[in-house]
Amino acid sequence: MPAEDLIAGRTSRDIADSVEAAVEAGRLVEAEPLPSVRGLASRLGVSPTTVSAAYRDLRLRGVVTSEAGRVTRVGVRPVSRAQQFGPVAPGLRDLSDGNPDPRMLPDVAAALGGLEVPRFLYGAPAVLPELAEIALDQFGDLPASLRSQAGPVAVVGGAMDGVERVLASRARPNDRIAVEDPGYPGVLELVRSMGMVPVGVAVDDSGPVPSSLAAALETRVAAVVVTPRAQNPTGAAVDAARARELRAVLDAHPDVLVVEDDHASLIAGAPYVSVSAGRRSWAVVRTTSKVLGPDLRTGFLLADPRTARRVAERQLVGAGWVSHVLQHLVVRLLSDDDVRTGMRLAGDLYRARRQSLLGRLAERGIAARGRSGLNVWVPVPHEVPVVQALQDRGWAVRAGEPHRTHSEPFVRITTATLGSDEAERFAGDLAAVLGRPGRTRLA
Repeated sequence: MPAEDLIAGRTSRDIADSVEAAVEAGRLVEAEPLPSVRGLASRLGVSPTTVSAAYRDLRLRGVVTSEAGRVTRVGVRPVSRAQQFGPVAPGLRDLSDGNPDPRMLPDVAAALGGLEVPRFLYGAPAVLPELAEIALDQFGDLPASLRSQAGPVAVVGGAMDGVERVLASRARPNDRIAVEDPGYPGVLELVRSMGMVPVGVAVDDSGPVPSSLAAALETRVAAVVVTPRAQNPTGAAVDAARARELRAVLDAHPDVLVVEDDHASLIAGAPYVSVSAGRRSWAVVRTTSKVLGPDLRTGFLLADPRTARRVAERQLVGAGWVSHVLQHLVVRLLSDDDVRTGMRLAGDLYRARRQSLLGRLAERGIAARGRSGLNVWVPVPHEVPVVQALQDRGWAVRAGEPHRTHSEPFVRITTATLGSDEAERFAGDLAAVLGRPGRTRLA
């Protein structure tokens, strides 16, 4: 059925509701074009202003995407994409989840047992001073030029909450946002759900490719979201040479906001190198999720004064603050010598496990990436057959499709819990699936 026949209503709300209902029912599918504003207004017997208002509301909710002078299309719904990642079938060894090793996380229950939390009432500071001090200490590796002109540190509900708050404070629906391709699906879907348009930037071992970033910037993007290390899914890490190249490209676009999603800072296995140095609009987001546990939902955000102020004001009238019970718990954990030692050991272990798999894959002639973080990226001719064949051999890995917009097919393997014996068996199974020769000695 043509799209125009699925849309009805006399008010902007009714028109928007009919479009959303058709999308939810699967009668309008991803990327399907919608009628022009004037064409739909004529068919429904309403003013173009009414249809424009309906389309604007749909963009704000991420149901559709459109740009000035271009056709409006059905967007990608985050919920439908999230449903792709159900539970792993029983009996499979799960290398798909992207989680840290639970055995390397601290005992939160023990920390809670002796935790004393004063009563927090309205009007008290949103951020505990002692947590702000810890956060600022963790941002000590930022260039002095950024730290000296940053606004107050914000405590947010994890890395993605921080990225969302920054984008909401500095960009608007319909803005173009440069994102990594391949990149973290959460960022890609967040941009779309905010009614913004993602523009892919190619990634290699050293992070965003400068020529690809330059091409994206020429499309007049409002912001760039970059992962400086532990890039998901490739494990890319920006080094000093690449950072200089990226900053040179960005210098030609001084008004563009740069958001650094440094989500795995404490266990990344690679040093932090700033892409934001010298910018007037920037933000760096870090989180405790990889070292204290994803359920704590606590992150730190440091940004230029204007961005910091806007984030704080919006947080105050919305969520208000991150629970002070959580803040006290994070202070206790991050102040504990044993926990800090455990974090360092976890970072070393993750590096060893990642490098172990990379070495075993290289011995079998399998190209792979994984300079930092918890994942290894392997290009494949076709994703679905490889994923299914590995399932038949007892392994669950992540297909690359949700991570990419235009990049080539791949699979992602989470190495956080992968011991050396398992790495050997997995590499052998993947080599067999890909039709590679047996193990060879490296020169």
